[in-house]
Amino acid sequence: MNKFYVTTPIYYVNSYPHLGHVYTTIIADTVARYKRQRGYEVFFLTGTDEHGINIERAAEKAGLPVKQHVDRIVASFQTAFAPFQFTNQHWVRTTDEYHKEGVRKLWRTAQENGFIYKGKYEGWYCGNCNEFYQEAEAQKGADEVLLCPTHERPLELLSEESYFFKLSAFQDKLIEHYEQNPQFIRPETRRNEVLSFVRGGLNDLSVSRVSVKWGIPVPDDPEHTMYVWFDALSNYITAIGYGNEQFGGETHFKKFWPADLQLVGKDILRFHTVYWPAFLMAAGVELPQTVYSHGMWLSGGRKMSKTLGNVIDLAVLHKYFTPEVVRYFVLREMVFGQDGDFTYEALLDRVNADLASGVGNLAARTLTMVRNFCDGVIPAPGNASAELSASAQDVRDAVTQAVSAFDREFDEYNFSRALEAVSNARFRVDKFISDAKPWDLAKDPAQRGALELVLHTAAESLRFFAALLAPVLPNATQTIWQQLGEAGSVAEVRPDSLLWGDGQQKQIGEITPLFPRLDKKKVMDDIKQDEAASQAARAQETQTEVPAAAAPAAAAPAEPVPGIAYIGIDDFLKVELRVGEIKTAERVPKADKLLRFTIDLGEAEPRQILAGIAQYYDPEKLPGRKVIVVANLAPRKLRGFESQGMILAASIGEEGRPILAGFLEDVPNGAKLK
Repeated sequence: MNKFYVTTPIYYVNSYPHLGHVYTTIIADTVARYKRQRGYEVFFLTGTDEHGINIERAAEKAGLPVKQHVDRIVASFQTAFAPFQFTNQHWVRTTDEYHKEGVRKLWRTAQENGFIYKGKYEGWYCGNCNEFYQEAEAQKGADEVLLCPTHERPLELLSEESYFFKLSAFQDKLIEHYEQNPQFIRPETRRNEVLSFVRGGLNDLSVSRVSVKWGIPVPDDPEHTMYVWFDALSNYITAIGYGNEQFGGETHFKKFWPADLQLVGKDILRFHTVYWPAFLMAAGVELPQTVYSHGMWLSGGRKMSKTLGNVIDLAVLHKYFTPEVVRYFVLREMVFGQDGDFTYEALLDRVNADLASGVGNLAARTLTMVRNFCDGVIPAPGNASAELSASAQDVRDAVTQAVSAFDREFDEYNFSRALEAVSNARFRVDKFISDAKPWDLAKDPAQRGALELVLHTAAESLRFFAALLAPVLPNATQTIWQQLGEAGSVAEVRPDSLLWGDGQQKQIGEITPLFPRLDKKKVMDDIKQDEAASQAARAQETQTEVPAAAAPAAAAPAEPVPGIAYIGIDDFLKVELRVGEIKTAERVPKADKLLRFTIDLGEAEPRQILAGIAQYYDPEKLPGRKVIVVANLAPRKLRGFESQGMILAASIGEEGRPILAGFLEDVPNGAKLK
């Protein structure tokens, strides 16, 4: 059996968890689930980095003993992560004794090999990122004060005895490794950055402090404390048995090392791609296969910041969104390796479009028709017309292609593209159902074979989608799996091992909704209230006030244009506009102006809508046309028929001739306009 070892960075416990921590761990967990489903023996590691001067200061500020402060923050991370049901095998803590044993072995080995020596260091130090900077690297603040280029806080000039690591000795070796192993640093833009940095020259690195006591003492010289990054980076090997008996010691270490994927944020890329491989080379330990730097989450196009008030509060996120939809959103929305924009509005749109109206709607409409038309038993494909049979084969081919595309993109960590491949196949299934109209086929006994072919094709497609999406939506896909009458865990089913048709003749389970559609306006109003309360609470805790001069000036109201009856954005948001496809159109008897339509809005059954355009449009030419429908208009009776919405049209000329609004590009049925 192949092995796969994936790690997150261990999270620094000087502050509480935030969205970035959750995001990286979601990525690692999804990759771990994907690899297990494909037959790999996986070890997934996450944890906390608990040493250093910044931890000492945070504990002092909190008025707590350091270990008590650390334990409290670690508990907050584990509490924040718990709803996501991460499948990590271990949570490493750098305060654990087995970790200290392994770090001491790494130090001694590097020292015995001649790469650690004692000297004196003087430099500008940032306690927040635990790093020394050259004066040329620092920013200059007011009164020429030197600031950390990352945190923009004053640097401290430290001078003390120190142990040094011969980083300069590894410059050529690192460059050679980068060039011979292009997959070592990903994406390529980050690889180029690191190459440029190393080619600029490497200085020896101070790897001990006498002024810091909260850390691991240097072997045989306890007055010195190891540099926090030497300590922290070592967790990736100590947690699987290097230098200790954790998980079976050396045997377990050799089984899983080197790591196959180490996930990091771009702000700590240098530590993981320059210092870390140099430490390993110094100790004669093999380097990891890939260090992948993901992007940062922005909010509204700006970096998240408490000062700007655009941070994502995890408590608010958990209150309104399930872990499943958060997982899907971050994997689908961000192109992995690039920055992404996280807003509640975008999350709501993605949930409603891809999950509520997408896979959730496909499951509901398919299983409901199986229950209503086939006594709850998934049918075998019946005989149908050549045209319908060809369409069913096209759907089957699209699903097969999605399986290949999903694996291909996932293996390259292109999560968004992998999920897009599934969505594209799902669109094909939705269109197939809408075109075939199984609700009409069920009314004609002569069309029984066609009905069974349609429902068989839809149910089998859903079965494949459940297996594909299991690493991303573990709970929802297990529910779909059981609703399809399947046994066991979908997480253990390889999509490429599924055989088309194996799901037929199975009794479906209880049909329960997967992703209820969220009322965007209501949820956003509630979120804004919660965020305002949270900000007020934080301000009270810190006893800080924003000076009046710092408050942004209110924008001057725009001059209204004469003749326009303005409405507010809240009024506009009440109108739900959706894409519909006209399936049938016919004249209403004894009504010269009315046409009666059935329109597919991506729901279980098409809607009946009446429109006064009979004088201008030939009904025989309208089926297949995409239109815009007001989907939440209250139903009303016209000439004895109930109209369940309204089609939008432009009014042209003095006579008010209607022109149906439509699209130049293909848009899926049910898509919401905004």
